[in-house]
Amino acid sequence: MHISFVASEGVPFSKTGGLADVVGALPRSLAALGHQVSVYLPRYRQTKLTEPATVVRSITVPFDDQYRFASVVSGGSQGGVHFYFVEYPQYFDRDALYGTPAGDYPDNAERFALFSRAVLEASKILGVPQVFHCHDWQSALVPVLLRTVYAEDPAFCDVGTVFTIHNMGYQGLFPPDTLPLLMLPWDLFTMSKMEFFGQVNFLKGALTYSDFITTVSRKYSQEIQTAEYGFGLEGVLRDRAATVTGILNGVDYDEWSPQTDKFTAGKFSPQDLSAKAKCKQDLLAAFGVKNADPKLPVIGIVSRFAAQKGFDLISQIADRLAREEMIIVALGAGDKTYEEMFVRLNKQFPNKIAVKVAYDNAIAHKIEAGSDMFLMPSRYEPCGLNQIYSLKYGTVPIVRATGGLDDTIEPWDARNGKGTGFKFTEYNGESLLLTVKQALQAYRDQTSWQVLMRNGMNKDFSWNASAREYGKIYERVRQLRGAPAAPAPEKALVGVSS
Repeated sequence: MHISFVASEGVPFSKTGGLADVVGALPRSLAALGHQVSVYLPRYRQTKLTEPATVVRSITVPFDDQYRFASVVSGGSQGGVHFYFVEYPQYFDRDALYGTPAGDYPDNAERFALFSRAVLEASKILGVPQVFHCHDWQSALVPVLLRTVYAEDPAFCDVGTVFTIHNMGYQGLFPPDTLPLLMLPWDLFTMSKMEFFGQVNFLKGALTYSDFITTVSRKYSQEIQTAEYGFGLEGVLRDRAATVTGILNGVDYDEWSPQTDKFTAGKFSPQDLSAKAKCKQDLLAAFGVKNADPKLPVIGIVSRFAAQKGFDLISQIADRLAREEMIIVALGAGDKTYEEMFVRLNKQFPNKIAVKVAYDNAIAHKIEAGSDMFLMPSRYEPCGLNQIYSLKYGTVPIVRATGGLDDTIEPWDARNGKGTGFKFTEYNGESLLLTVKQALQAYRDQTSWQVLMRNGMNKDFSWNASAREYGKIYERVRQLRGAPAAPAPEKALVGVSS
């Protein structure tokens, strides 16, 4: 089957978060299963291409004020996946992908509307897929356009759409006059389509018009149909419940494995854990923790510092937590309140709590390899990847039972030696503190603890199983749309105009 991914970021070309990891890895796994896969991304300033070739020279995109003319560049194939980039420097040649520290770019609606239209037009030349697989609000107009503006276009009559929600908290909200500016029909501005409390909601449009909706864990697909996690769109999702499913994200073990990690001081495996102690020593040195007792457990944190990630809970118990027999190392940036909290705690407890206010990939790997435990007390977590990385490194997760955290971590039971980590349910500081204390208590029995470590290390969250599940969804959508099995598209000619 031919599937085209449409997303606003994807490794190794552009990244701000976990979406990019998914768009970088899932298509490769699908290609390995025999699917024909192409990926469409914007060409940002940070996008580095070795031998770019223009494959569609000019695409006309109508706006209310004037036409804009984009092009499409081929980035070649990687892992059996062909990458295409929509090029329009006025919109995408900027320092950041979505905005500045002051806020989102004010023209984000126009930027990603142009991207979505350019993808549809380019696919007529480069090969119309049987399924467009779109991700988050930035590509949400693809299913909207297909069922409205392009509804009578014979090129797309059999084409299906799958839309994946990576985080319900980001929806693409814009003023009503955005619709005529983007040359979209006014009848979309109704409660049953894209209207949302007086604004235009791109995400709502995708939830309304996509053939199938997925999200990145089973638990999160259930949570977003409730008022607590639905961000106002829970009713839309409940109406579409028969077409909503959760498929857990996989991870790339080529990058995240203690047996091959290029950033760590030693290599280890479930069969030989001895080098983990060396990684722990190296981690503490990297954070400047001196004269640390090697018997003290180290709790690692790699995260955006935000209330969603549970840092409001950590702030409630920080001073009591610092007095426990352990060391905390934290890497991240975000809300100034939590950055300042960690800086204060580091000054108050210099050999107990260490922080680096930054994002550093090498240090993130050192934390996964050198920590004994990993803390993720999130308010909500669609999937989460760090807890899965932690399992592979024998770094025992302490998590809140929400979203993908609940799906991936099994509570430890020392009596029967089963489980992979520690979980709490109630979202409050006391529950978090109690669970950390339970983990610290369990750590004291090192024989039992190594059983717990190996349980996690032997888990397999590679993309293979998830890719097969997506394949089943694509087949359902293809049958729904009545699309035949399409032959591979002819190779596009450089410089073709649409």
